[in-house]
Amino acid sequence: MSETLTTMTYARDGRIARITLNRPERGNGITAQLPQELAACVERANLDPQVHVIALAGNGSGFCGGYDLVESAESLSIGEDDPQRSVGSPLDPRVQMDNHRPDSTWDPMVDYAMMSRNVKGFMSLFHSDKPVVCKVHGFCVAGGTDMALCSDLLVIADDAKIGYPPARVWGSPTTSIWFHRIGLEKAKRLLFTGDCLSGKQAQQWGLAIESAPPDQLDERFEALLARIARMPVNQLMMMKLLLNQSVAQQGLHTTQILGTVFDGITRHTREGHAFQQTAMREGFKEAVRQRDEPFGDFGLDAFRRG
Repeated sequence: MSETLTTMTYARDGRIARITLNRPERGNGITAQLPQELAACVERANLDPQVHVIALAGNGSGFCGGYDLVESAESLSIGEDDPQRSVGSPLDPRVQMDNHRPDSTWDPMVDYAMMSRNVKGFMSLFHSDKPVVCKVHGFCVAGGTDMALCSDLLVIADDAKIGYPPARVWGSPTTSIWFHRIGLEKAKRLLFTGDCLSGKQAQQWGLAIESAPPDQLDERFEALLARIARMPVNQLMMMKLLLNQSVAQQGLHTTQILGTVFDGITRHTREGHAFQQTAMREGFKEAVRQRDEPFGDFGLDAFRRG
């Protein structure tokens, strides 16, 4: 399997299965392949009787900078409407691109067909038989938070940045799990502003189970993994199933449908189209900079500097 992975690596280390996002040159940005490969790696770990716990991490300067949107945001063009261009699978990137042209009719279910499958990939972490512990360093923003928060436990560097800036324009959290992690009021505080938390703040808010100085992050992460790995697999599975039922009963699945549809709508509002047109004219990074500058964040580069 490792030979076929393009967005991550997989390895077993004793009782620990290690899944590591591995596109550091692109900030481990999410592609169409990533959620599929993630689900396949989680299933591999679940089927391996030697694995007790899954470790999720990212290579490079940060965990994940969200969806790799540079190409799509910069490439959408306005042209004559051609019905033949929309013929094909809704998962075909060309169909998705055509579905986002501001001058044409938007089909929300074409959008949903793609994004709901991404949600299923991210939620493979939540539904995994075995516990998933995620390590965040550097930055974990936008779609990257879907993976971090669908994991069972989060260990984060004190100086890391985690949050959902696309709440300001061009995004809605599709996994919609913020409320279940930190409660209604704190989730509103973050999604009403698109603000990020530092790793230390994330631990104080209850989003992360531990935060640590960057030079101690690996040590703390490995200590927690080792402690969980001592548990019998059957006990781990029962404890996770037991606790996850509470979240299921709160209606997470229904909320995710709404969040995923809303995500498509955000790209087709007046503000969403304006954001995309700025990206097409001036580049995606510049569009993000203009979006975030009024909040003092100054775009993705600010997060990537830590």
